[in-house]
Amino acid sequence: MSYTITLMPGDGIGPEITEVAKSIIEHAGVAINWEIVSAGMEALEKFRDPLPQETLDSIAKNKIALKGPLTTPIGKGFRSVNVALRKEFDLYVNQRPAKTFKGVTSHYDNIDLLIFRENTEEFYSGIEHYIDSSRSAAETIGIITRRGCERILKYAFEQTQLLGRKKLTVVHKANIMKFTGGLFLDISKEIAVNYPLIKYEDKIVDNMAMQMVLNPNQFDAIVTTNLFGDILSDLASGLVGGLGFAPGANIGRDVAIFEAVHGSAPDIAGQNIANPCALILGGVMMLNYLKEFKAASRIEKAVAKVIEDGTSVTKDINRINFVGTKEMGEAIVKELDNQ
Repeated sequence: MSYTITLMPGDGIGPEITEVAKSIIEHAGVAINWEIVSAGMEALEKFRDPLPQETLDSIAKNKIALKGPLTTPIGKGFRSVNVALRKEFDLYVNQRPAKTFKGVTSHYDNIDLLIFRENTEEFYSGIEHYIDSSRSAAETIGIITRRGCERILKYAFEQTQLLGRKKLTVVHKANIMKFTGGLFLDISKEIAVNYPLIKYEDKIVDNMAMQMVLNPNQFDAIVTTNLFGDILSDLASGLVGGLGFAPGANIGRDVAIFEAVHGSAPDIAGQNIANPCALILGGVMMLNYLKEFKAASRIEKAVAKVIEDGTSVTKDINRINFVGTKEMGEAIVKELDNQ
């Protein structure tokens, strides 16, 4: 079967790692027609719009996209294109795995976490303003709805069960945020009774952060609200070696966008030194979504083998014996051929 998939190479190191990921996916035997479009700084320079209509039209038509990292100005300029995409296509699930690889320096072994983050509501809704004319005070409003809670929680329980995981931890701050956090917690308990095979627990977010650092292996799958999910998913990435190994998926009812969750790193763009693993693993998530399970498994195994061998990896993985971005991609392709 062949697919037409929207490809957003992104900014900074995006085009380099996108080219590597694309070649590996194709080498795994999946027939893809890549429809290449612009977003972020590149699109702003070309179209005077960080998210041009032709990009939106491509995603709406193809229903699936692979996205390189996009630059978001800090404190000024245009709002996050990533957030805009989630709102435009109602991508209410942000799914983030965190898994250790042999050969990657980390403080823990055998971590295999999966975090589900609500992706459209709460403090990322863009409802904020100054409350005085001198701009000395500002307000951000976080809105949580029953519909929003129900669909992310149902998705998390369904996927936890489908993937054969045994426990789901619901993370909240209902002790202080009694209405918003309380609503999320109450609905989680209502839904949990429909999944008796899944061990249910809930934790307050500050305790959760501490427990993840003390003993991350006690957790399996995690579901939480937008802001807490953003923070805890990056914390989880830190436990397994950093954002260089952190893929993500943004999933809605009709559209799914897969990505590397790290930034665009413009300071090293064009130098052939960026770690391509996060976007490659984002491609693995995409292939699993397409039910191309064999190809996805082959790529993940090839990535793991190259990392474990440690001689054809980028400098962030092996500071003494390393290769470039393109060369690491070639090593993964070679490993695919050896399978």
